[in-house]
Amino acid sequence: MKNFKGFTNSESFTSVPDSFFRKLLGEIEAADELKVTLYALWRFDHLEGPFKGLGEADFEPGELGLSADAVRSGLEKAAGRGSLLRSAHGAEVYFFLNSPQGKAAAEAFAKSGRRKPGRAVSAPPPERPNIFRMYEENIGPLIPLIADALKDAEETYSPEWVADAIELAVKNNKRNWKYCEAILKRWKEEGRAKKQDRRDAEEDRSKYIKGKYADYIEH
Repeated sequence: MKNFKGFTNSESFTSVPDSFFRKLLGEIEAADELKVTLYALWRFDHLEGPFKGLGEADFEPGELGLSADAVRSGLEKAAGRGSLLRSAHGAEVYFFLNSPQGKAAAEAFAKSGRRKPGRAVSAPPPERPNIFRMYEENIGPLIPLIADALKDAEETYSPEWVADAIELAVKNNKRNWKYCEAILKRWKEEGRAKKQDRRDAEEDRSKYIKGKYADYIEH
């Protein structure tokens, strides 16, 4: 069993209906049904566009830790219980959340097959960069002072910018937070364009060491 390092402030959170905990959680006994139901709640909460249905192919066995047959079994149990609604139009089958909106969408799909135009398998929501883990793995120990600096940085800039700054620091072999902070300040002041992103890492290193940001850098 892998050791879980904990949740972070840089990730998004999923809304789960209270009735899941008050009613369903104590009734669901099969692991496949529980995993499928939780996965569906996560995906429904992050779906974009008007069509809020999931096909069987949207339930990725690898992410669920289930076989394809177990995913299918979990979906059948969830639909049989009524937490998910199964709706078919011709050969197409989709699952909807059993809510007023989900019921209306399931009925509309069964009648007309209306769904998002050109819809293929929907992609799971992207994971935001975990800048705290990145720092520990690439720069050094995450002491409280650095953790506070990282929190401030992701609020001032963005997790993506901070992650890219850490990556650039590693490329330039300048593994310290002052260097990362100098990069972020420069991007904010001068603007960050694709042309800048494509510049050679060694060229960037020279600017930070010899330019006006040199005072921030630990040689």
